[in-house]
Amino acid sequence: MAKVVLIIAPENYRDEELLHTKEELERAGVQTAVASKKTGEAKGKLGTRVNVSLGLDDVRVDDYDGVVFVGGSGSAIYFHDEKAHSIARETFSKGKVISAICIAPVTLANAGVLSGKRATVWNGEYIEKLKAKGAIYTGNSVEIDGNVITANGPHAARDFGRAIASAIKG
Repeated sequence: MAKVVLIIAPENYRDEELLHTKEELERAGVQTAVASKKTGEAKGKLGTRVNVSLGLDDVRVDDYDGVVFVGGSGSAIYFHDEKAHSIARETFSKGKVISAICIAPVTLANAGVLSGKRATVWNGEYIEKLKAKGAIYTGNSVEIDGNVITANGPHAARDFGRAIASAIKG
């Protein structure tokens, strides 16, 4: 069975980006796990609480077919996080699906995996952060470029989840 790990911030992840993406993956038969910088309860911007049993340091890329960085204001915690960058680079280099939604594509850009890739992100300053790292910003709700999938916000979460499931299941 295909497996994906969704990486969320310990607080202020975007609820829909976790829940809707996860629902679409599971509907397509993809097993999901949730990881964060710390284990225990994580709280979404809109109040959703989830139990996180997998710490970022415990994520083994080889155990998954894809990695999802969930957005929301809290996800900025991973913009300059070396462990998050390492996970992103390893996932990308092994040809697995690496994905991010909302502002989280900045983490992928800072990890170096968006250089020369078509990508999208939430608006404003985040667009410039992607371009500064060599990404080709498209402005689409969901953008797929090889094994890299990005989406620009909560409204795109279901399509994002379906795109990831489709890429993984081939």
